[in-house]
Amino acid sequence: MTIFTFLLVFAKLLIPFPPLSSATDTISGLESLPEGRTLVSKDGTFEMGFFTPNNNNNNNHTNRYLGIWYHNIPGRTVVWVANRENPIKDNSSNLSINSEGKLVILSNNTIVWSSNSTEKTNAPLSPIVQLLDTGNLVLRDEKDSNPQNYLWQSFDYPSDTFLPGMKIGWNRKTGLNRRLTAWKNWDDPSPGDFTWGMVLGNTPELVMWKGSAEYYRSGPWNGVRFEGKTTPLFNLGLVSTLDEVFYTYNPVNKSLITRVVLNQSTYSRQRYNWVEENQTWIRYSLVPRDNCDNYNLCGAYGNCIVNESPRCQCLKGFKPKSVQNYEALDWSQGCVHSELWSCGVKNKDGFGKFSGLKMPDTTKSWVDGNLTLEDCRIKCLQNCSCTAYANLDIRGNGNGCINWFGALIDLRVALVPGQDLYIRMATSEIGEKGGHKKMVAVVIPVILVVFVIVFIFTFIYWRKRKLREKSSEEKKDKEHEEDLDLPFFDFATIVRATDDFSSDKKLGQGGFGPVYRGTLADGQEIAAKRLSNNTGQGMKEFKNEVILCAKLQHRNLVKVLGCSTQGEEKVLVYEYMPNKSLDSFLFDSSQSELLDWSKRFNIIFGIARGLLYLHQDSRLRIIHRDLKASNILLDGELNPKISDFGLARMFSGNQTEGNTKMVTGTYGYMAPEYAFDGLFSVKSDVFSFGVLLLEIVSGKKNRGVFFVNHGFNLLGHAWRLWKEDTPMKLVDASLGDTFTESEVLRCIHVGLLCAQLHPEDRPYMASVIVMLSSEVSLPQPKEPGFLIERISVAGESSPSNQINSSTNQLTVTLLEAR
Repeated sequence: MTIFTFLLVFAKLLIPFPPLSSATDTISGLESLPEGRTLVSKDGTFEMGFFTPNNNNNNNHTNRYLGIWYHNIPGRTVVWVANRENPIKDNSSNLSINSEGKLVILSNNTIVWSSNSTEKTNAPLSPIVQLLDTGNLVLRDEKDSNPQNYLWQSFDYPSDTFLPGMKIGWNRKTGLNRRLTAWKNWDDPSPGDFTWGMVLGNTPELVMWKGSAEYYRSGPWNGVRFEGKTTPLFNLGLVSTLDEVFYTYNPVNKSLITRVVLNQSTYSRQRYNWVEENQTWIRYSLVPRDNCDNYNLCGAYGNCIVNESPRCQCLKGFKPKSVQNYEALDWSQGCVHSELWSCGVKNKDGFGKFSGLKMPDTTKSWVDGNLTLEDCRIKCLQNCSCTAYANLDIRGNGNGCINWFGALIDLRVALVPGQDLYIRMATSEIGEKGGHKKMVAVVIPVILVVFVIVFIFTFIYWRKRKLREKSSEEKKDKEHEEDLDLPFFDFATIVRATDDFSSDKKLGQGGFGPVYRGTLADGQEIAAKRLSNNTGQGMKEFKNEVILCAKLQHRNLVKVLGCSTQGEEKVLVYEYMPNKSLDSFLFDSSQSELLDWSKRFNIIFGIARGLLYLHQDSRLRIIHRDLKASNILLDGELNPKISDFGLARMFSGNQTEGNTKMVTGTYGYMAPEYAFDGLFSVKSDVFSFGVLLLEIVSGKKNRGVFFVNHGFNLLGHAWRLWKEDTPMKLVDASLGDTFTESEVLRCIHVGLLCAQLHPEDRPYMASVIVMLSSEVSLPQPKEPGFLIERISVAGESSPSNQINSSTNQLTVTLLEAR
């Protein structure tokens, strides 16, 4: 390099970058936004730059902030502030993009603010910053063909203002929580203690807080809106997926300039619309609207009526818990039932209908979007802890179900009638009219049932006479067909569909028999499970699986299409799963790479939903007893479906556990109390789920000793890594670095909690789903109950109770009396 060239390059480094015009909408990686310059959106709606709030003076030093405001509206209405907690004390600051591709504010060469993101990304090749027409400040790669692939955006980090198109809510994948925080006062943009955001739960709600205290609750989303009036001016929306749950809005008239802002001085949320003719902001709405909007003002079962005195009144069928306090206008203790109802006693409890109420706090609730209102009533009636139910969605004739548990709080007269609320109470409190309707509703079905029963018995008698005329073999087959309560396939049809059970059609070996792929005459593909003739317990398990599957319908349970019996032949016909079972992917190094983390997490979540349905949401409580990777089938989109119910047990009523002298299950997945004492419950399935969860994370089987240096199976190895604070070493190497570390860590944590030694230390599946789908704090796990080669519990060997495994991985152990 010549001296002239060197001096030329050195001179270029000393010459400052040319100043930006005052009407640009982009900052590239070679530019910056200094004091005195602004960035304006293309349509001229918004402007960004450095500003000083009105009368902001602190120790004779003027505080400076980077903010966004309306460009053509007088008075500088600020909608976003970057460095709220770290103001600049002089005029030497500028906004630029650093070498890592991050947006930074520099003051005297010191970073005072940075656009750190919850997502890890590589430095962009050509980073640019744009102020969009929506008021969203975005950082993106100019070479990215998709202009909406933002590396960072201000809409993810709102200040005190909610603009059209913004989101309030959660990114479940990254844990990002978008919530608004008021300015400390009107000329100080630093965060105050008044916030507004979304609470995750069975049904999301918008909540405002004063500090850590809940101040206002929106009520649950009813399919159209949260509690309150709809308006023709705005389109409101709640989006809930596995990745995100958020609330957003947009004006119907795109030209309308509107904003929602939190006000610290009045502790209120206010919507303003800009009126061009008057050149002023007009307040359109205000929340809280009245004292009844204050959270839980009237206590349990207390209804707040803003225009009446006293303002708080007990619901019909309830009385003040403390009459003295209620008369003194102290409503904090709320109300209690006037008459106690008796759960499970016929005609002693029912539901009173209440219209025009804001729905109660949903912290202790359960939802199912597929149930009808009548199914919802039955679901609540079957659970003595359920205190109320309602439709989840008010659109059409109403659909979906929400059940409440415990006392109902934060009730008030709704501003706009929405759902009807059905509250559990003594039958005598429901009223004569309700009792008459109930009597009619009971008598008519009883008459119909009697008629149907008489018809059925008459038909059965006639049918039996016909069956006596047929051979005993045909009679036996027909009886099987009636017992199994499934569509019946002719055995010859199954033989043709599977090419006479050809070995080329064999998919694998399930419990008690092989499974074959077949194609029916109409082109439908099936999987046919043929019961082995040499299995002593075959018919019992076959009929058990058929009866169970006929009653179970869930997206994460394999669907049984029908069955076939002929002589000694017994066949179950399933929907065909093109991707076979989970173990064929998980434990095969050539296939495991196809399961990236998002697919694995979807599989984990799907299995959890299926188990929750079996344990809690189906008409009968089902304990699977053989949950393992080979019994999880995958459809064409790798969605999981629990299969093989040959060992499952049904419970009814309040029964939650049982015992058996014949322990059946699969080595490596059985809970200790089941393996040793034959005790099984929903918690033994939870143990199996915990093992399966750790297998999905690690890509390794729990069965067998994989970690010879330490003498541990997978569960023991996971516990050792947890104690050493290195749990991420458990992650399958084939995942590389494509996973979300916080999500994987939470899955390992939940897996260890599910695999605890004692059943009472394990969570129920309802809690497991909440743990997996939210950021709730988790308890620390204790040492799990892991089985090593010669059956040990928490590391203690028990050589006298060794369990043997058959070729199809089914274990059968007879427990002897002690």
